[in-house]
Amino acid sequence: MNEQINLLFTLDTGYLNPLCVELTSIYYNNPKTAFKIWLVHESIMAEEIEIVRKLAEKLHFQFEAIQIDGSIWQGAPTVERYPKEMYFRLLAGEILPTSVQKVIYLDPDILVLNSVTELWNMDMDGNMLAAATHTGLIDVTTKFNQIRLDIDHGYYNSGVMLMDLDRAREIVRWEDISAALAKHGPQLMLPDQDILNYLYGKYAVEIPEERWNYDARMYQRYLTRSLGQDDVKWVINNTVFLHFCGKPKPWQNGHDNRFTAVYETYQRLMNYIMES
Repeated sequence: MNEQINLLFTLDTGYLNPLCVELTSIYYNNPKTAFKIWLVHESIMAEEIEIVRKLAEKLHFQFEAIQIDGSIWQGAPTVERYPKEMYFRLLAGEILPTSVQKVIYLDPDILVLNSVTELWNMDMDGNMLAAATHTGLIDVTTKFNQIRLDIDHGYYNSGVMLMDLDRAREIVRWEDISAALAKHGPQLMLPDQDILNYLYGKYAVEIPEERWNYDARMYQRYLTRSLGQDDVKWVINNTVFLHFCGKPKPWQNGHDNRFTAVYETYQRLMNYIMES
């Protein structure tokens, strides 16, 4: 049995079913790995939490839900796709017990296709987090975000992050986040991700998106950029986090790409486990 790996999710009730699908994918593709699941939320009902807890028990995961007062985020920019709960990950070092020294944060719209152990054991060389950037064949978005946010590093996607919580406890301050929200609130496009990059991107180390934060919409881009190497078979065997960015989501009507059926497979496995 390997060292216990801490996984963090911060979400509202609308993402509980996708979370259960994600946990199922973790279980099937990380055999003999010990996990502790941390679910941070503001208003999920106890009976809904219990559903996730029972699934976690069936998957042999440890599970703990932490309910917090999200009133400090009142007035922070949010939109339908990005609710208040998205900000909670920024204060993970403050929210989680000090005994938790590092954690992998994951968005709930992800399938885990391979072992997470390599990322967990990564040496971050004193940085606070490890994350991927999403760039195109010609990277114009990085320069746009650098100008928009006045930063001199890549623009990191916050959907998958290895976080050194001891470093976060030294660096992250609510006062800094609040000031950034007050100063840049109307200009924020992806609110918490913008804040993460603006304040803490300089403490990040980049990891390859093809393995660690694969945007499921961009298959053709990855295939072209790899000169045909990163085909579907490559993804299934090498990608760890398959991220269903954007809309529609794979559990919604209208989602139909190369990876929809993969998601549906884990959805059915989850239903089978829940019913057994």
